[in-house]
Amino acid sequence: MATLEEVVRKPGTQRAIDYINKVYEDVKKRDPHDYEFHQAVKEIFTSLIPVFAKHPFYIEQAVLERMVEPERMIVFRVPWVDDQGVTHVNRGFRVQFSSAIGPYKGGIRFHPSVNASVIKFLGFEQIFKNSLTGLPIGGGKGGSDFDPKGKSDTEIMRFTQSFMNELYRHIGASIDVPAGDIGVGAREIGYMFGQYKKIRGGYEAGVLTGKGVGYGGSLARKEATGYGTVYFVEELLKENGLSFKGRTVIVSGSGNVSIYAIEKAQQLGAKVVACSDSNGYIYDNNGLNLETIKQIKEIERNRIRDYLTVHPHAEYVEGCSGIWSIPCDIALPCATQNELDNMAAKALVSNGVKAIGEGANMPCTLEAVDIFLNSGVLFGPGKAVNAGGVAVSALEMAQNSMRLSWSFEEVDVKLHEIMKTIFENSMKAAEEYGHPGNLVIGANIAGFLKVADAIIAQGVI
Repeated sequence: MATLEEVVRKPGTQRAIDYINKVYEDVKKRDPHDYEFHQAVKEIFTSLIPVFAKHPFYIEQAVLERMVEPERMIVFRVPWVDDQGVTHVNRGFRVQFSSAIGPYKGGIRFHPSVNASVIKFLGFEQIFKNSLTGLPIGGGKGGSDFDPKGKSDTEIMRFTQSFMNELYRHIGASIDVPAGDIGVGAREIGYMFGQYKKIRGGYEAGVLTGKGVGYGGSLARKEATGYGTVYFVEELLKENGLSFKGRTVIVSGSGNVSIYAIEKAQQLGAKVVACSDSNGYIYDNNGLNLETIKQIKEIERNRIRDYLTVHPHAEYVEGCSGIWSIPCDIALPCATQNELDNMAAKALVSNGVKAIGEGANMPCTLEAVDIFLNSGVLFGPGKAVNAGGVAVSALEMAQNSMRLSWSFEEVDVKLHEIMKTIFENSMKAAEEYGHPGNLVIGANIAGFLKVADAIIAQGVI
């Protein structure tokens, strides 16, 4: 990504740089410990220098100041009782960041790492990701530091019901529409939807997405983020005369995003050799057996090391970071934020990686992104690459509003077209603002412009 020193020599940029630096310093001063949020803000701000240089009107309208401050941040306690009768208290969050182009939309994450900074960074990224889809949805995010691992279905039900006992006050089909994220799948969404319905006393299907197909959910929603990741990278490869066919691929993680990125990459002729969970990673030189992974992770809810009980020729390594030392043509980090650092990036580049697609939210550190871009590696940023999940969530909202249900094929075709359009718009913005081929800058600018114009059009509110 372009540095401030590289762009400062261009005419009209100094005012833009001064403005961006001031707003960024104000963000750090206001919330000094929100490190993940600072990282997300810095990445986007640096990309926007050419926009503010070309259109100082955005500076005069204080667009960044209005964009970096959430419209609403909700923090609440979540008490629940485990199977032994012991009471626990977790912390719940919902950030309603921007409703400039539609109701707040973003997932709910249950993971011990969840805190205010993580939720804010995710919500801030969601503004631009949702804008890129071309659909009328604003940015939001939520979650809790609750850890669902090792919990019984009954314990998870009690927790999610307690979580919804507060969240219901702040959501609605035209207000804020949560979905799933890490630690929150169809089971958790089902429990939350049932509790919401009980409290509200009506059937409001559009209040949550990621629901079961039998009660208002969309076909292809489970596959959407993983498929969308591969669809975007497919366009990136095609633009450069390449394809997935015959390529060696690594996919970190083993949740929905990872599983269905593996599935689609294999359908396109790739050989996927490694994936991971929070304990370690597996490497299968013959190519991963996806059905085994689905059995372990989706049905048995076990650890990825159990892959070896079915495929003893494979290797399991404790710890996640080593996965990036495996030589590959294409790497898809699909686990969590900052999982791929500068050392991992150097290893991938040294081993000849050709393309990176961020299937997770901000999985690469800023230093890692710079290494990829400076080394000529094709790079797809998360807010564009992993927008498929929220895109199909918005399609689920549309089906709920119309009381219709589309086939898997219909949804998949729409998803494919959305991801292709996101790629094309990001490429166009990068070209227009002087950074051809740089999808980090292109995606940030394309997402920003739509939201910024809507903020200004609606006045100071």
